[in-house]
This record gives sequence, C-alpha cells and structure tokens, in this order.
Amino acid sequence: MWLILLFWLSLLGVFYTYAGYPVLLRMLNTLRKPKAIGSSQDESGELPSVSIILVVWNAGDSLVRRLTNLSDCHYRGDREIVVVCDGCDDNTVEIARGFEGAVPIRVVEQEVRSGKASGLNQGVENAKGDILVFADLRQRFDENAIQRLVLSLQGDSQVAAVSGNLEIERSEDGAGAGIDAYWRLEKWIRQEEARRDSVIGCTGAIYALRRSAYTAIPEDTLIDDVVIPMHALVKGGRILFEPQAIAFDPQTLNPETEARRKIRTLAGNYQMLFRYPSWLVPWGNRCWWNLISHKYLRLVGAVFLAVCFISSFLLARESIFFQIALGMQVACYSLALIGIVWKSCRFKLCTIPAGFVFLQWQSIRAFAFYLKNCRTERSGVWES
Repeated sequence: MWLILLFWLSLLGVFYTYAGYPVLLRMLNTLRKPKAIGSSQDESGELPSVSIILVVWNAGDSLVRRLTNLSDCHYRGDREIVVVCDGCDDNTVEIARGFEGAVPIRVVEQEVRSGKASGLNQGVENAKGDILVFADLRQRFDENAIQRLVLSLQGDSQVAAVSGNLEIERSEDGAGAGIDAYWRLEKWIRQEEARRDSVIGCTGAIYALRRSAYTAIPEDTLIDDVVIPMHALVKGGRILFEPQAIAFDPQTLNPETEARRKIRTLAGNYQMLFRYPSWLVPWGNRCWWNLISHKYLRLVGAVFLAVCFISSFLLARESIFFQIALGMQVACYSLALIGIVWKSCRFKLCTIPAGFVFLQWQSIRAFAFYLKNCRTERSGVWES
C-alpha cells in the first residue's frame, strides 16, 4: 500500500511542478479579473532619471560594443551608465573611461575581484538615477527596451520592478531544442504570474527596479536577479514582466553552456531557500505559493521522477497498470536518450524529453555544487 501511495504522490508532484502549476495559474487568471500589467502612462510625459548598472570582469573590446548599444537606446529622460570593473587586470577600466557616447559613463573600480553581487551593490551605491536598469555584457538591448521598462514602472506606483524579455538564439542540438521549449514555457509562466500579482524573479540580463526598492545583497549571492526583486516584493511591491522590452542573447541554449548556467541558478535556489525561510510562509511573503511552485518544487523534480520510476518498477509484478506505467516511463527516457545522443535531432517527441531529462540532471548536479561550494569565500565570484 505504501508503494502505491508513493507512486501516486510522486506522479502528482511531477505533474503539478511542470504542468499543473502553469495550468492552475491560467485558470485562476481566467476566473478573476487579472491585475493590470502594462504601461498606462502617456509616452509623451516626463520620465525619471535612469542609471544602467553593468558589472564586468576583463571585458576587453566587448565593452565598446555593449556601451555603444546601451548608449544608442532610445530614452527621453536623463540617464547614465555605471560600469563596475570587478578586479579587472586588463584594459577594461581604460576602455570604459575613454568611451565617448551620448550617455555619461561612471566607472567604479573594485580592486579585488569580489563577484557580481558585490559589484551590483557598489554600482547602485554610486548610481544617481531614480530607476536602476540592470544589464549584462553579452546581450544586446532592443533600441526601445529601456523606455519600455520604465514606462511599465511608471504606469503603477506599486510596481517595484519590471523584468524584460530575453530572446535567445535557437539551438541546433537535440537536447538544446528541448531547452528552447522549456524557456518559452518559462516566459509564459512569468506573464501569467504578473497577471495574477508578481513574477518570481527577473531576467538578470534586462530588468528595471526603483532605486528606493533596492536592498543590498550578500556578496556570495548566486541568483541576484531573483533575490533583489524578491526583497522588493516582500516589502509590498509588484514585479512585472514586459515582453516588449527585449534583450537579444547570441549564445544558444546548447547543453554545455546551459549546464553551467542552470547549475548556478539551481544552486542559487538552494541558497535562497535556506537563507530566506520567511519567504515560504504567507505572513512573510504574499506570493509564497508562487515561489514554492515556480522555484522550489523544481529542486525536487528529479526525486519525484526517481520515486515514481522505482515504485512502479517494484509494483509491476503485481498489476498490469504499473507495468504500463513503467513501460511509458522507459519509453520516455529512451526518447530522451535519443534526443541527447542524436544532436541534430529535431523531432519534438525526442527533443522535449531530452531537454526535460537534461534539466533534471542539472538539478542533481546543482545540489552537489551547493553543498560543496556555496559556503566558500569565493562562491560569489563569477565568470563573464
């Protein structure tokens, strides 16, 4: 009996985590009038001052391309670019100071490489704008991205932050194609969360935050783009998603690069889980259900899958139903294996399971990474 109970509970956990939560969000948004999520301000009105925060390490010639893009973005208000050089030992500081564009550049030097979280704290401390726009080195902003972000903030005084929309180059790899589908689902969930109340976290490569809503974060923080908006959310602000504020990422979602990013992200979720336990309860976070469903249940997705497989294997001798259940799981994992091994495969029947299994494996690796590295003194240091 307990094996049957384990099977059904684990199956329910898998379904709810990856399908039930998005479906339930849509149902709730259909049953009640959703909150406003777009800009309601006249675009001809006065706009607040903006500080664009860019933390870099040994950026070299890539910095000129990025500063040119940020400088060329359309924005009618005052703005500046704050470049935080995080222990750079190349010519990054000289390039930043020598850049000539339409927007003033403020350079902040950190003599010792301390990590992105530390750089963000320093950048905000030196920023002069009322609105902070966070950017990364690799991506490119659409020319209207900054204005779209700010207009969404201005439309409602309760809105503390607005996440932009990261468009990533499609992968030609079999598992990578499945990850592409996962990323599209992730953005759909963010839109539905914003309609209900608030997105859980932002896209670190493009989001805006009211300066008054910024809370300095520990230097070892791994997922600053979730922790910073969450601080604003628990203080009463809303976090929105603006699909028309676009950043383009030339790096595809291939398994090698995605593995590094996903391990760090999921390890950061473990870090956040243990560091901010008050966010798990209604009186500490009004969006506690969304946080648990969107972020934390994914950490145990691999456990749900393992329990479901083992229990159905043990029960297969007793019931044809569990034989069928076991056979379906074996078939899904076989299709996933084909998608992973056959890198040029484009059949969704293989690529979606391949991407799904790939992400589960990274969650296991992330837990090991967290246990091994998250409490070391260099856990906040990052690669550009």
